[in-house]
Amino acid sequence: MDSDWLALQIRDACRAEVLAPKVGNVHPGASFVDLTAEHFLASAEVIAPVMGMAEQYSVGEMILSAVRATREVAPSNTNLGIILLLAPMARGVARGGNLRKGFDEVLRELTIEDARLAYRAIREATAGGMGKVDEQDIVAEPTVTLLEAMRLAAERDSIARAYVTGMADLWEMQERVYRPALEAGVSREEAIVWCHLVWMARFPDTLIARKCGESVARESARRARDVVDRWRAGAADLPASGLLASADLANLDHWLREDGHRRNPGTSADLVAGTSFLDLVT
Repeated sequence: MDSDWLALQIRDACRAEVLAPKVGNVHPGASFVDLTAEHFLASAEVIAPVMGMAEQYSVGEMILSAVRATREVAPSNTNLGIILLLAPMARGVARGGNLRKGFDEVLRELTIEDARLAYRAIREATAGGMGKVDEQDIVAEPTVTLLEAMRLAAERDSIARAYVTGMADLWEMQERVYRPALEAGVSREEAIVWCHLVWMARFPDTLIARKCGESVARESARRARDVVDRWRAGAADLPASGLLASADLANLDHWLREDGHRRNPGTSADLVAGTSFLDLVT
């Protein structure tokens, strides 16, 4: 596997995600107090070569190295979820062959050392809203493999769920929502915004849940679902034209941002980056 090619796909997926004007997230037209689109773009540049070396490094090593590279260019966490998601995917792509089988193999082979390095990366990223749990809490050293740790977290975190399901939700989103939108002539930017809305509508964003509570996460999903239902083209998961300029999208964006950006659907954005990467490598 050409590491430069793999790095290019990772960089492309990460850049496309942040450049699209997704509701409630950072993009060139909207910043947070401590983060701008430039920070996310710089993060994409530094993690791409790390992930491109997926044949040489373990999943845990990639996660920790990518988080440390990001800390050199961004003042706070920009891409922890993306890193956690793309590391096993990149390793699966690097192996070649059937990607579904490759992802499953990589996930089954994860070790306690992978978990230890990933836990260290999460602590160093100082990600917000992590909370405290009874088993395998992030502040302690893990005693299970990274896959087993993700299994314990799967009900409260969509990235963990992706590990446990072998990226099944990403495959479905890529095949039934993202790729069909592109094939129907929708711009990449609009396809990413649409895919983000569908992710939000189907799975209450787990970052919002951690920061604001389950009821707020469910409310964000309901509001996203209302927009999706109004802008679905017929019975298909395709956006009707004009979505990006619609009042529906603007109103949802305003509601997500009005509480000091606490209702940031960041996990849905991470899943969009994973979906975009999957589309590039299939």
